[in-house]
Amino acid sequence: MNRFHVHLNVARLDDSLRFYTRLFAREPAVVKADYAKWMLDDPRLNFAISATGRAPGVDHLGLQVDSGEELAALGQRLDAAGQTVAPEPDATCCYARSDKLWTQDPQGTRWESFHTFGDAVTYYAGDQACADHSAACAAPAPAAVASTGACCAPSTRCA
Repeated sequence: MNRFHVHLNVARLDDSLRFYTRLFAREPAVVKADYAKWMLDDPRLNFAISATGRAPGVDHLGLQVDSGEELAALGQRLDAAGQTVAPEPDATCCYARSDKLWTQDPQGTRWESFHTFGDAVTYYAGDQACADHSAACAAPAPAAVASTGACCAPSTRCA
């Protein structure tokens, strides 16, 4: 079964943690110094927030699937939609390991389709390379993803 995904950038994680914990009437499933995630069943939603220095607001939308086969089928639908699709296999991002497909809708809204298969101890695989700048999980445009090979590649943030 698919789960809708929303990732927001927030200015102050503690304030947002309090607000969304009260709104959803439950504690987040994951809490880190710069990130929190709620896995809700009603509505079926993966809602994540991060305080990584990016402009507050919607960072990206997405669909989380339960298997690699479902991700492949979703990839076929993304291809049929006519936008560029950038695969990101075995990504470490947002304290998780996942296979991902990134695209943009015609307005430029980033969409992340993914299958998570494990946890990670860092926000993204290159955190050590960007120790002076918090990692941001949201992908750049698909062309940039294809050229860097990762949603959170240092080249997108560590200048």
